[in-house]
Amino acid sequence: MNNYKYKTGILLFLLLQGAVLFLMGQPAICECGYVKIWEGVVLSEGNSQHLSDWYSWSHVIHGFIFYAALWFFFPRLTFWQKLLIAMGIEVGWEIAENTPWVIDAYREQALAQGYNGDSVINSVFDALFMVLGFSLALVLPIWAVVVTALALEGWVLYSIRDNLTLNILNFIYQFEFIKWWQSG
Repeated sequence: MNNYKYKTGILLFLLLQGAVLFLMGQPAICECGYVKIWEGVVLSEGNSQHLSDWYSWSHVIHGFIFYAALWFFFPRLTFWQKLLIAMGIEVGWEIAENTPWVIDAYREQALAQGYNGDSVINSVFDALFMVLGFSLALVLPIWAVVVTALALEGWVLYSIRDNLTLNILNFIYQFEFIKWWQSG
């Protein structure tokens, strides 16, 4: 079966994402003027500006979650159909994540006080990390996906005192003891 139309759809989603973010005023690359493969310092101006950072791992987990949900709710769809839906969700989130309202909500969190949103290149790579997680969920046994997700969450929690779970929790409600702990 020819998957050209789905691959084209994914590419169009990525182009749309980049164009919308650029039109929203997000910088194409880090305003420092260069692109790094990895930005490991959370409390830096380069966080969410380069190709990858600690939060890239949460996008891999997005891929795991999207694959599981689409596999459960839409078992008859092909992998490519599910991936296209997941890409639409991820791109929608990446655009929403860079709106003033969400940026301000993130700034309330201890580790995101200077957050200005993602660069276009970082946001596009976040979507590609989701594709990586989605693809891994296809080929790995369920137990390996679960162990990988838990390991990533634990590793990032240990390394930077944040992860996808805390990010979601803090977005919904700010617990003072978490804010205090994350502040170090």
